[in-house]
Amino acid sequence: MYMKILVFSLFICMLLSACNTPQELSETSSPNIILVMTDDQGYGDLGLHKNPYIRTPVLDSLARHSTRIDPFYVSPVCAPTRSSLMTGRYHLRTGVYDTYNGGAMMSTEEQTVAEVLAEHGYHTAMVGKWHLGDSYPMRPMDQGFQYYLAHKGGGIGQPGDDFGNFMRTDSSYFDPFLWENGKRVRRSGYCSDIFTDQAIEFITSHTSEQAKNPFFLYLAFNAPHTPLQLPEKYEQEYSEMEYGSTDFLVSGGNVSEMNERDMESARRVYGMVSNIDDNMGRLLSTLKKLGIEENTLVVFLTDNGPQQRRYTAGLNQRKSSVMEGGIRVPCMFYWKEKLQENRIINTPSAHIDMMPTLLDFAGISYSGDMDGISLEPELTGKHVSKEDRSLFFVWDRGYPQRYSNMAVRKGRYKLVGQTEHGETNDHLKLFDLENDPYELVDVSAEQREVKAALQLELDQWYEEIIVSPHLLKSPRMIIGSEYENTVILGRNDWKGPKAMQWASDQAFGYYDITFVDPGPYSVKMVFKESLPAAGQVRIRVGTRQYWFSNRDTTISEISMEDLLFDRGDHAFEAWYQAKGGIYSPICIEVEKR
Repeated sequence: MYMKILVFSLFICMLLSACNTPQELSETSSPNIILVMTDDQGYGDLGLHKNPYIRTPVLDSLARHSTRIDPFYVSPVCAPTRSSLMTGRYHLRTGVYDTYNGGAMMSTEEQTVAEVLAEHGYHTAMVGKWHLGDSYPMRPMDQGFQYYLAHKGGGIGQPGDDFGNFMRTDSSYFDPFLWENGKRVRRSGYCSDIFTDQAIEFITSHTSEQAKNPFFLYLAFNAPHTPLQLPEKYEQEYSEMEYGSTDFLVSGGNVSEMNERDMESARRVYGMVSNIDDNMGRLLSTLKKLGIEENTLVVFLTDNGPQQRRYTAGLNQRKSSVMEGGIRVPCMFYWKEKLQENRIINTPSAHIDMMPTLLDFAGISYSGDMDGISLEPELTGKHVSKEDRSLFFVWDRGYPQRYSNMAVRKGRYKLVGQTEHGETNDHLKLFDLENDPYELVDVSAEQREVKAALQLELDQWYEEIIVSPHLLKSPRMIIGSEYENTVILGRNDWKGPKAMQWASDQAFGYYDITFVDPGPYSVKMVFKESLPAAGQVRIRVGTRQYWFSNRDTTISEISMEDLLFDRGDHAFEAWYQAKGGIYSPICIEVEKR
């Protein structure tokens, strides 16, 4: 385990023009693969889905030239979706159970699609948002990506991100501090532009005559996730947008019920999405310029529903919910002259299907344990699935409680639980999505047998997955290894109830870590502001505790040197104690001397 390493509509229509009948795939073809995912862009955040306000000509055209899967499902929130996308497995199996509070670390023992592709000669790169662990052995470079450029934590400027971004709350999306192959760098410009530039650079450098092997690029935009920061050009584009009183309905309620804050958020989100749309135009133009469209599979999807109130194409609820508005997203597969244009596959599919599908397109046989299935036969028209299978969805803060935010879809029916502990099974709702895609009518009374069967499946799945080995023994950051000499402990990986107040100076948490070398170490604590008063610095790891007094209140960083720790698994705690209170650092640097 410890040794594991690793512009617009007319133009784009011409760009993506292809014949309507897919050609037979060569058995030996190994296409380049580009997997693009955006963050918090909902199903309704596309002109394609009849949003009358948003400008997305590139993505709309890409969709019309693609084979699309609709409905396509993901998890209700970020990190769970990403772990399933990378492994073909339900997120709880991978050790991921939340977006922070220590729940967004994926076990290093998981085999990712990047690892398998790299083992078969692919050049692999990840750019943007990782959100599956920032320290060894969970970084992208430890999970199969030979190159990566990413921010830390779950979002640029959040408490779990680089301290330099966190301290610039009003401008963190511009000129951000990023991490490139384990080294801190700073790039100039707007984050989505930066990530696209890097993606284009990677594609170009791996398409020369000397580049004999195909590439796999995972481009994960962090936009339009909060904070809703965007270039002025895109902010101005939507500055005067107003929803009318009868513009469209969303699950029986008018969008006009949005307050001014919701309206401003929608304006900014649409600007961020239009920026991504323009960047997708640049990316697709690069493929054409390099002459590699015919041998490049492009996949586009988003990670969950919208965070804020806005147009959802009628889907019920939003991000964090297992209702359709939280988990149903756009999904497009574009491969010029290989996949049929403007075709929609209506077989319900999900993020767990992405890894087996991509490996199938790459011609790679893989016998690893996956929950998903390959969609390649349906996408290429070789086989149309007629068998209904069950897809499961769950998320809660911390570990999931039975029925609190759980669902199972099988065929036309979907059973949803959004209950509290002690409520009866009558609170579970059954929807017929074929006749009621907006989940407005509970048909439990008319379909008692269907409800009972799905509830039994959901119960069995929950009891199995809640005791997954990587969930019972959660992933740990490793300190003292040769692969990461300085480990930065950020608040995204903090654990404990008070760690959920992650932006507060007086919050408190601990880290699950493993020491593989006793040291000595230096430990530096970085605080958001100067220390409030004279007090004591304290560090506790296992049964070893260190402390010393401090009287300097002008400093915001404080260090201890020559600390020894015991090998093995420990809880790591560090804090400053003064005026009867506890003050926690924003991040902690642990360096082996």
